[in-house]
Amino acid sequence: MTRIAILLPCLNEAEALPFLFSQVREHIPEAVVHVFDNDSHDKTAEVAATLGARVHSVLERGKGRVVSRMFSDVDADVFLMVDGDGTYDLSNTREHLARVTASNIDMLMGSRIESYGESQSRRGHEMGNRLITWLVGVLFKRRFKDVLTGYRMMSRRFVKTAPVMADGFEVETMLTVHALEIRCQVIEVPIRYLSRPGGSASKLNTFRDGVRILRTIGYLLKEVRPLYFFSLAGAAFGILSFAVGVPVVIEFFETGLVPRFPSAILAAALMLIAVTSFTCGLILDSVAGQRREMKRLAFLAMGPGDAAARM
Repeated sequence: MTRIAILLPCLNEAEALPFLFSQVREHIPEAVVHVFDNDSHDKTAEVAATLGARVHSVLERGKGRVVSRMFSDVDADVFLMVDGDGTYDLSNTREHLARVTASNIDMLMGSRIESYGESQSRRGHEMGNRLITWLVGVLFKRRFKDVLTGYRMMSRRFVKTAPVMADGFEVETMLTVHALEIRCQVIEVPIRYLSRPGGSASKLNTFRDGVRILRTIGYLLKEVRPLYFFSLAGAAFGILSFAVGVPVVIEFFETGLVPRFPSAILAAALMLIAVTSFTCGLILDSVAGQRREMKRLAFLAMGPGDAAARM
């Protein structure tokens, strides 16, 4: 029997939980539901307990902190992490579960892009999602439609080896990049995105969370592809060096003098920084490759997962 755990990160979602639980009971009643209450001020914990969930308390605010606790505290063969706001349609969950277990998939992501228009999601959120998804595709060489989705069905070996270092909503980006880094099996399927139940409110801030996610992409690029990251930095300093130094060189060939001595020093310093940056990238790229292989070996050591064996 495959053990299925549904992980619900919740912050003030008392109004949304009854609808979400009605979906769970209809489509995947055998799953054990774990509600991780992130210090809510409403009756989220009480409502979840009444509905039959196992309630966990996480006092430190931030979705990343909640996900870290989820992955460490809960054990199952297949994990479905879905936002507790009731905006994800779970009618295809059974089909997703069969696909994950039959094909030994490590992460299934539900793309909301096709149904954004059916929800009341703010236009800025959709545009920000598309931009960040495009950036991840360009930087990490894998195209997705919705890297920020909160609907993820994952294998045990992925959950138990995934490093979760984010604090907030950038955790979805970090999970996606980690999956690409260790080359596990990831698929993306369309999922219907619903309007929030009446009485509940979104916790997203388009600008603040967008900046944090972009900062996380930069951090992950430095950690995962340091040669690319430091080469870009080195190229920027090299261009600045040429911009400052070429007029000085031209003037020297014309007059035999270097009257703008500070500019010459600045150009030399900028070029030295550019060369140093590229050298750092070469060294760190070797380190990143070794670390990536260690992560992948740890992932593979968990085996193909018990879910397929139990089917």
